[in-house]
Amino acid sequence: MKKTISYAALALILAGSFVTSCESNVQKVENAQENLIDAKVELKDLQIALNEEYPAFKLEAEAKIEANEKRIELLNLVIIEPNDKKLEDLRKRRIEELNQKNIILSNKLSNYENERSDWENFKREFNHDMDGVIDALKDFGSSNTK
Repeated sequence: MKKTISYAALALILAGSFVTSCESNVQKVENAQENLIDAKVELKDLQIALNEEYPAFKLEAEAKIEANEKRIELLNLVIIEPNDKKLEDLRKRRIEELNQKNIILSNKLSNYENERSDWENFKREFNHDMDGVIDALKDFGSSNTK
């Protein structure tokens, strides 16, 4: 008798949980619509934040890129030991690499306006790359001034 009651209780519990866990199609549609509305509101908030933050970020980044260009021009003008052709070729190649990285950063900044991908991720990566170029230019200049 106890086994029969136990089995009946277990069957009732399982049936009750099954019935309560199932959503009707109407409820699924309503939940999906609510999620869509929430996502649209979140997107709009992010776009507003981006529209406020991006112009200032872009001006600051363009100023850094321009400063890098000037520093690269100065490095190209500095003459090192004229008799050391290998060192001069190595120096020119390194300056050209830094110039290419600076150009890539400039393109990345201008392309972001069209893409409008993840703002926080873009900003973090861009600043990391920019800091790398700036540090390389500083190190390059300090190692050649003897």
